[in-house]
Amino acid sequence: MQILVINCGSSSLKYQVIDTVSGTSATRGRIERIGAERSHVEALGEVMTAVADFRLDGIGHRVVHGGERFRQAHLIDDGVIATLTALVPLAPLHNPANIAGIRAARDTFPDLPHVAVFDTAFHATMPRRASTYAIEPELAAKLNIRRYGFHGTSHKYVAGLAADYLDADPGELRLITCHLGNGASVCAVEFGQSVETSMGMTPLEGLVMGTRAGDLDPAIVLELQRSGGFSIDEVDRLLNEHSGLAGLSGIGADMRDLEAQAAAGHDGARLAITVFCHRVKKYIGAYAATMGGVDAIIMTGGIGENSATVRRRILQRLEFLGLRLDEDRNLDAAPGVRQPVVALHDERSRVKAFAIATNEELMIARETASILAGHDEVAAAGPIPIAISARHVHLDEATLKALFGADASLTKLRDISQPGQFACEEQVSLIGPKGRIDGVRVLGPLRTKTQIEISRTDEFHLGVDAPIRASGRIEGSAPITLAGPAGKIDLPEGLICAWRHIHMNGEDAARFGVGNGEFIEVAVTGGERDLIFQDVMVRVAPAYVLEMHIDTDEANAAELGRGASGNLVYTHLGDAAHAVMRTKRI
Repeated sequence: MQILVINCGSSSLKYQVIDTVSGTSATRGRIERIGAERSHVEALGEVMTAVADFRLDGIGHRVVHGGERFRQAHLIDDGVIATLTALVPLAPLHNPANIAGIRAARDTFPDLPHVAVFDTAFHATMPRRASTYAIEPELAAKLNIRRYGFHGTSHKYVAGLAADYLDADPGELRLITCHLGNGASVCAVEFGQSVETSMGMTPLEGLVMGTRAGDLDPAIVLELQRSGGFSIDEVDRLLNEHSGLAGLSGIGADMRDLEAQAAAGHDGARLAITVFCHRVKKYIGAYAATMGGVDAIIMTGGIGENSATVRRRILQRLEFLGLRLDEDRNLDAAPGVRQPVVALHDERSRVKAFAIATNEELMIARETASILAGHDEVAAAGPIPIAISARHVHLDEATLKALFGADASLTKLRDISQPGQFACEEQVSLIGPKGRIDGVRVLGPLRTKTQIEISRTDEFHLGVDAPIRASGRIEGSAPITLAGPAGKIDLPEGLICAWRHIHMNGEDAARFGVGNGEFIEVAVTGGERDLIFQDVMVRVAPAYVLEMHIDTDEANAAELGRGASGNLVYTHLGDAAHAVMRTKRI
């Protein structure tokens, strides 16, 4: 498809016509002084003239804030515009301009479909522990106060390119993506999903940026108002427009100028650079801890792609994580269109590092094409049975023998729903720092690695912190002690809370219009109250029997019992927008 991408700000409008298969830009432009010399409608008229010779399939609009309503790109209609208007208080500096651009573009190109692509959407998968501020939940819900995150299209794009470069599925990697420019943010991408990011309810939180302060003690805002005589609007301008690199240095926000002045002895420039890099390094360490490890660290954005000095300051002394920086590679790195991914690590490095040229416009075009191709649609192919999965254990052979004796083998008690799998007579005890749970059923057959799946309630009873993971993803998961009749074993990892998921075979996947690894929404019935489960992972294999698995906590939340079922109501794009770059795995 050929997609016109529009990024409309309050005073300027950028546009590109992009071929989503080749990734090439047929034309691009920027219109300045909107509001002063021309309206949005007049600006879009100029765009229409500039792209008149191209056959367009649709228009993709960058929208900064999608709130909780928009978890992925969405076809625009009057209802979408009304919802975006209601979200203006969350992004008063950005969304009004985005909406004005959408309205003008729909008037100018009335016969083309328009799609909104949201900076916040990629971060919709963050767990509650990452998205929740520690204030009263009722007040937070009333005012829509939570962490949303931004730069999602960039973080998603470079994570996909890194996976391609490593010849790996994004669902197999733990990545830290650093978008460093005038606006800056860091994202923890765990097995293809955003699980943490540095920006919050607004783009002000997190890293030091060009003119934004980033993280600071909230009491500073109160002090500025009480003792400094600043009004609310003045504090807003101070923290968003007169802080960050510009505020620290006193000479501006351009990193190139700051590096030159720092080399000439300017103390303010030196301070700005060191504070900037320190903040990024701190987040990298935090996110490596959050994910239980990291496979690759990515530098992108204007500073991340072009400043060897900044990259060095951030990536040096990370040997404790397994990263060895290659100084020559770092100095020579210049990612661009022809070579978007450049390795920065030494060949001996266990953790990889890359400079990657981001392309948010291409990501917007591809997500727009995915929506227009119907990749977000699901078929009404009937109900999906729901099974409640109690805590259980999968053992490898070595652990089986350690717990039950050298000659032990699994004893089948009964078959379970998925072909070839069975409940065993063998049971174990889970022992955590705080408590223990006895009589936990072992499921067969044996696996190559031991894995224990529990609920959140179990997690607190045991006194452990188990990550939410897809089955089989135990790298960096929680430790636990298992006890059996023949002995105990201390596992350094293997304890998880399983991601809610649906088993289906290829025929089922075709009927429902979904693919392996995609995330969908399921409306459940059969309980005491209706509920929609978001972020349900699709798992496709030839032998699977159609069934959705949730844990006991989730079943209790929906008040579900035996015989419950669900219906697919929505699918997230997942890797669909990236499918033109790599074969989709089913």
